[in-house]
Amino acid sequence: MSDIRENGDSRKIPIDKVGVKNLRYPVVLLDKAHNRQHTTASINMYVSLPHNFRGTYMSRFVEILNRYHLEIDIHKLGEILRDVKRRLEAESAHLEMEFPYFIEKEAPVTGAKGLMDYQCTIAADLARHFRLRLGVAVPVTTLCPCSKDMVEVGGHNQRAEIRVVVEPEGFLWLEDLIELVEDCGSSEVYSLLKREDEKHVTSHAYENPAFVEDVVRNVAARLEKHQNVARFKVAVESFESIHHHDAYAFISRFR
Repeated sequence: MSDIRENGDSRKIPIDKVGVKNLRYPVVLLDKAHNRQHTTASINMYVSLPHNFRGTYMSRFVEILNRYHLEIDIHKLGEILRDVKRRLEAESAHLEMEFPYFIEKEAPVTGAKGLMDYQCTIAADLARHFRLRLGVAVPVTTLCPCSKDMVEVGGHNQRAEIRVVVEPEGFLWLEDLIELVEDCGSSEVYSLLKREDEKHVTSHAYENPAFVEDVVRNVAARLEKHQNVARFKVAVESFESIHHHDAYAFISRFR
C-alpha cells in the first residue's frame, strides 16, 4: 500500500513537534525510601517533522513504548528517544510524563503516618544533546500577613500550590526536591493530623505569615544555592479563601 504521509507537501513548512498525547502507561521510578515505586503516567511523545513530509508515523510511538515491556524506567529515557529519532527519521525527539508520586509523611507532633501524593513531571528532549527537566507540584498553607496585621487575633489562610521545574546538574531525588520547597510557605500540608497536630500546624502558620511573593522568593533562594540545580522556574498560586480570585507569583532562571 502507498503511504501518503511520505508524500511531499507543497506548503514547505516544517513542524516543531508532532506526535501523540495522553498515553496512559505504567512507569517505574527510583524511590529514596523503598528503592522503586510503580505509578501510572500520562505520556506525550513528539518528533520534529521536515517540511518535505506530509505526516509522521503515529503508531510507531506506541510500538516503541511497548518494546520496553510495559514498564518505563526514567534511566532509559535517552535510549527511548534515540529509538524514536531513528525509527521516525527525525532531527529531534521529545517525551513528557506526568504522574502521581507517593511519599509517606509523619504528622509534626504525634508522628501519625499518612501517604501524600504529589503531581510530578519529567520532560526529556534529544536533538544534538540530551536534556532533562524534573517538575513537582507541592501543596502548602499560606496565611496573609495583611490580615494578621489588621485584626487582633487570627488571619485568613488558604491552601496554595508551589510548582517547580528544574534542570538538574547531576542526580536529584524527587523527594529532595519536594522537601526543599515544602516548608517555604506558612505551613506544610499533611494527609493525616490528630488534634495535637492540628494545633501545631495552625499555630505555626500564624507565626509564619507569607504572601505569594514571599513564598516564590523563598523557593528561588533555595534553588539558586542548590549544587545540583542548573536552571529552574517556580510558580506559586494561592487559592484565596476570602477573595473571588487567586494570587500568583512566578520566577524563572531558564535561559
